[in-house]
Amino acid sequence: MQQGGGSETEVTWEDQQNINKFGRLNNRFHELEDEIKFAKESNDNLEDASNELIITDEEVVRFQIGEVFAHVSKDEVENRIEEMKEATSQKLEKLEEEKESVLAQMSELKKILYGKFKDSINLEEE
Repeated sequence: MQQGGGSETEVTWEDQQNINKFGRLNNRFHELEDEIKFAKESNDNLEDASNELIITDEEVVRFQIGEVFAHVSKDEVENRIEEMKEATSQKLEKLEEEKESVLAQMSELKKILYGKFKDSINLEEE
């Protein structure tokens, strides 16, 4: 049964593959957004820890390693925090690059799918 006078467009195997690929990319996009948010929060927490370390006048501070707190020299903790900030920043950069790549691929698939199916397909977020 047709609605609104629209015409039925045949969905080929290739079209179905493009629709499936778009769905997978959309899922990955949302995963990346969550991972980026977590990485930014981690970076902020490390920055806060670094600032607190500057303020303290103690030479030995408690540093969490896994689930245990260890007494570590202030200089060692500063070095570890800097290394952790560097690693988190690099991870964040890679995630941002992957997100841009996913968005570009999704945009390309939208052009292809909307070109063929016009209003018969909805690829937008709700």
